[in-house]
Amino acid sequence: MTNLEVAPAEELCPPAAADGTSGPCLQLWPEREVPLGGVRAMNVQRTLPQRGLPTIGAWCFLDSFGPDRTAMSVLPHPHTGLQTVTWPLAGTIRHRDSVGSDVVVRPGELNIMTAGRGVSHSEFAVLLDPDDGGLLPLQRGLQLWVALPDGERHREPAFEQHRDLPTATGPGFTATVMVGEFAGAVSPATMYSPIVGAEVSCEGRVDLPLDADFEHAVLVLDGGLTLDGQDVPPGPLGYLGAGRSALVLDALPGTRFLLIGGEPFQEELLMWWNFVGRTHDEVEQAREDWEAQAALADDEARGARYGLVEGHGPDAGAEAGRIPAPPMPAVRLAPRRRSPGP
Repeated sequence: MTNLEVAPAEELCPPAAADGTSGPCLQLWPEREVPLGGVRAMNVQRTLPQRGLPTIGAWCFLDSFGPDRTAMSVLPHPHTGLQTVTWPLAGTIRHRDSVGSDVVVRPGELNIMTAGRGVSHSEFAVLLDPDDGGLLPLQRGLQLWVALPDGERHREPAFEQHRDLPTATGPGFTATVMVGEFAGAVSPATMYSPIVGAEVSCEGRVDLPLDADFEHAVLVLDGGLTLDGQDVPPGPLGYLGAGRSALVLDALPGTRFLLIGGEPFQEELLMWWNFVGRTHDEVEQAREDWEAQAALADDEARGARYGLVEGHGPDAGAEAGRIPAPPMPAVRLAPRRRSPGP
C-alpha cells in the first residue's frame, strides 16, 4: 500500500471476517499503470482487482483512463462470466457486439453488456470533434466488470444502454445512480446480485446513506475527500469495508467520485484475460473456443460461442480483425483470495 499522507497516522482495520470481508475501515489501495499496447496504444490506471482485494461486492475490475487524446481502438475480443459497465467521463465511444448492438455512449450514459456463457464486442472512440479544431477529442472514462453469480454466469449474452439514469440529491451532494439503488433512487440497469454504483458530486460536509449489508469503496475522480480523518485524493481506491450505514465526509469544491459496493461476493473467482470463471480448465476452454473461431467463416462464427461482431471483416480497413488471446500461463491458475489489508 502507498500511503499518500505527508504525516500519516497509524490505522488498524478490523481483521477479515469469516467470509473474507472487513468491518468499517479505510484502506487506500494504490492504482497501477497498465499499458494496454497494441492498436489501442493507451495506458490505464487499474485499481481492481488488487492482490488481496479481488472484489468489492460483485465488482471485480476497475480501470480508469484519460483524460488524453489517444483514440480508443479495441478490436473484437471475448468475455465470459461477467457484465461490462462502461461509463464515459469525456468523449464518446462506439460499442458493437455479437448480439447485434451498435451504439454510441456519451458522458452520463451507461452501457451494460452481459457476457454470460460468451460474447464478443469492440469499442472505438468517435473521433470527429468539429468544435475542437479537428483534434482528437479528449477521452476519459471508467471501465468496470461485475462478476456474475454461479446461477447466472452461463446465461445468454445481452446488452442494454441507459440514457436517462435517475439522480439522488441531498444536502451538499448530487448522485447519478448507474446500477442498483442509492439514496432512494433506483437504476433501471439489469444486475444479478445486490449491488450499487453511483457517480457522486459533492462539496463541504456531506452525509451519504449506505446499505450496512454492503461493503463499499470510493474512487475520487476530481477534487478530494477527507474520510475518517484521512485524506483521499484522486488515484487510489478507498476501501471502506462493510457495516457502514452512512458515509460522512468533507469534500473539496468540485469533488466528484465513484461509489461502488455490494453484498460480499461469496464465490471464488478465477480471472484471466477477459474471462471470469471458477477453474483453470474452464478458463482454458474459453480461450480455446475464442481461438478456434479465428478459422471460421462469418456464417459459422455467428453460431459459435462468442458470435460475430459485424463491421470488422476483411474490408473494414483499420477496424478489420480481432484480438487474439494470449498464451495460457505455464502454471495452473488459482482463484484470488481476500487478505485483511493492503
